[in-house]
Amino acid sequence: MGRESVPGRVVSNFLFFLQIRMQHTIVRPMTFYSLPFTPERTQATEARLEAIYEAAKYGLKGDSLAMAAGLTPRQFRVLADADPLVEMAEIKGRADGEYTAAKTMYEAARDGDSKAALEILKHQHGWVAKQQIDVNVDGQISVIAALEKAQQRVIDGLYTDVTPALENRTSDAAADIPRAGRSRIDGAAVVAVDQG
Repeated sequence: MGRESVPGRVVSNFLFFLQIRMQHTIVRPMTFYSLPFTPERTQATEARLEAIYEAAKYGLKGDSLAMAAGLTPRQFRVLADADPLVEMAEIKGRADGEYTAAKTMYEAARDGDSKAALEILKHQHGWVAKQQIDVNVDGQISVIAALEKAQQRVIDGLYTDVTPALENRTSDAAADIPRAGRSRIDGAAVVAVDQG
């Protein structure tokens, strides 16, 4: 065997490396990996009901209540539709939270906290503080005397005639009505319409 030429050796090396490269990259078969899928079935376990109760007790609602209970909002809605105990746990939690707050306010008012007592009166019993108006007058005002003077004027027939003032106003108003031949800025437009 003879010596190979340099260009022939380069070509054979190139083909060798190309063959190795093709085997490692392109020729691999496609594989599909199986993902285990089990549909999640959310159940109202005792721990979930307790979490819903605690979240509602602190005043959370809707999506915040669901997230605090460890559920997604969608899971919470599905669970609430499927199991009436979920709604009962939420209602009981709200009631217990309100009871605790009301008891705290009542005990504070009973122990002498006037602000707590005032808030209970306003919000629970509908109490409204009276509005007081303080009027200080240096002289004496008698409503009875003012009424007597008004009645005397009615009996005596004291009145003021306003008819001449009204007549003067109507004559002033008639002077302001524009005529066709007026000499104001827009008078030319009105005259042009009349002539045309």
